[in-house]
Amino acid sequence: MTQLNIKDPTAVNIARAIEQLIRDQIWPPGYRLPTVRVLADQLRVNPNTVSSAYKQLRDAAIIETDGRRGSFVCEQTPVLHSETAIPPGLTDLASGNIDRRLLPELSSDLLDGYQLSTDVGSYGDDPELMVFIQNWLQQNGIHADAMLLSSSLDIIERALMQRCRPGSKVVVESPCWFPLLTLLNQLRLEAVPAEMDDEGAVIPAKLDFDSVSAVILTARAHSPTGVCYSRNRWYKWQQLLSKHNALLIIDDHWAALSHHPFHGMDGFANEWLYSTSTSKFLGTDARIAIAASNGPILQSMKKRFSLGPRWISKLLQHITLKLWQELSPNGLEAIAQSYHEKRALLIACLKQHGIQVPGSTGEGPHIWLPVPSEAQAIQFMAAKGWAVQSGTPFNLGKQAAIRITISNLNPEDCPRLASDIAQTLSVNRHSLY
Repeated sequence: MTQLNIKDPTAVNIARAIEQLIRDQIWPPGYRLPTVRVLADQLRVNPNTVSSAYKQLRDAAIIETDGRRGSFVCEQTPVLHSETAIPPGLTDLASGNIDRRLLPELSSDLLDGYQLSTDVGSYGDDPELMVFIQNWLQQNGIHADAMLLSSSLDIIERALMQRCRPGSKVVVESPCWFPLLTLLNQLRLEAVPAEMDDEGAVIPAKLDFDSVSAVILTARAHSPTGVCYSRNRWYKWQQLLSKHNALLIIDDHWAALSHHPFHGMDGFANEWLYSTSTSKFLGTDARIAIAASNGPILQSMKKRFSLGPRWISKLLQHITLKLWQELSPNGLEAIAQSYHEKRALLIACLKQHGIQVPGSTGEGPHIWLPVPSEAQAIQFMAAKGWAVQSGTPFNLGKQAAIRITISNLNPEDCPRLASDIAQTLSVNRHSLY
């Protein structure tokens, strides 16, 4: 065991020394820490001092304790890549991408009259785009100041960094968008699951919300289930959170394509932050995220943003505005209808095989399907020519499931896909030897 030499072995200094050993990889991921009593004897301090140091490290998600097995250095979280490796010959229902065929074309006159900027002082949000966005927000019931950022995950990260300290509790939907779980891990925040049903996230019954720093809810087209919140469930969250100081972060990524009503923010008396982006209808190259808030956190985010990136590319803002204007409500409705028809058709075909899909009345590019065994389901679906996504990374409860993204499907594919899923689940229910 590496000896700790600490001149003043307070709990804070012990925690700092251990964290440095971990950063230097002297104590690598999975390394078993000395017991509290052993380290206390080595440092000649009270065991309570070491216990307090270990608690600080646990709260910061640097170490984890597993009962009598002891305390261990947390395993490193791998860096997420947006692209999923799909084996050749398989139809990609796994990567989670949107339908490329529905993206608008880049016209030759898109940049007419635009001049590249050379002035480093000309940062900020494009006034014309911001007027357009403010009007759009008001039409969708969001009456608040707004700012532009690079992505929804960027918005969520900046908000959490402003509001939460390492070890803080953040309520998230389960299953949820898995990059969010990785983000919380990297920020050393504790994810508290709120299980999903067909009306939205169920409020955790035994949770003390005075101990919660933030709550993250997906208003519509919840990823990965597609669930849209019912008015009744939305109202229950309003009643609860209005009595507490937790920051509410609303991810409304499907807003511009949604057929479901947005129940609004007026009933939330606590501070909230609303987030959406253009990626679902303009693609990732023309992605700009929009954050709006009723409280001081937006100003804090603006101040912090001005010290770093300072502005979103004016060229990107120009392109985004033009493409969004050219699409018009009719163009957005055509995109939304394409997703709606394929999702509804696949769910109907599955129902013919006796398969009920959670969130079947929802929307978006995914369906979520519980299975007896993920590994077998993925293997059998691949044998039939389909690549599907494992559900484990999305689910704090580790429920066995697969996520199926409909973007690359054609309507005529749905009956065969449903039949292949039914056969896979039939085999999945029997043990293989």
